[in-house]
Amino acid sequence: MSGEALQDDWGALILRVRDTKDQAAFAALFRHFAPRIKGFLMKSGASASLAEECAQDVMATLWQKSHLFDPTRASAATWVFTIARNRRIDALRKSRRPEPEDLPWGAQEEPDQHDMLELSQETDRLAEAMALLPEKQRELIERAYFSDLSHSEIAIETGLPLGTIKSRIRLALERLRHKMS
Repeated sequence: MSGEALQDDWGALILRVRDTKDQAAFAALFRHFAPRIKGFLMKSGASASLAEECAQDVMATLWQKSHLFDPTRASAATWVFTIARNRRIDALRKSRRPEPEDLPWGAQEEPDQHDMLELSQETDRLAEAMALLPEKQRELIERAYFSDLSHSEIAIETGLPLGTIKSRIRLALERLRHKMS
């Protein structure tokens, strides 16, 4: 079978997933693409565990968002690997690792006592403002900012709709900004 015919087959399988949630078609796509996605991500510098996690996420996205696949705009492989590239970018952003040139080196000066006192007072004010938030908003803020979870991860953990999570976090941040200003 030629490469072009094979590409048409992968696209046809995605369309079967889209149209009928065909599990056999998805299984074939998974067997083909998951190891290739993992290899692609590892070649781009991801650890084996991160590559595996991203590959699983890409395949879950394929299942859930198959309705977005348009064979007239891209081949199945292009579409799948674009999702993989985007997941890799998201993972890099989430890790928030500083670039080597941004890392401090050499002697560091001691923090100013006035700055330390100001930071301590601001931390206390933030804790008080957080305590005044409604419990549902406070819990989401803590998960998002203290546990470093994405909105999607919070949705999975809590079972709440993504829009509800985003709205509650936005309202909580507005309240916190108001209290802190």
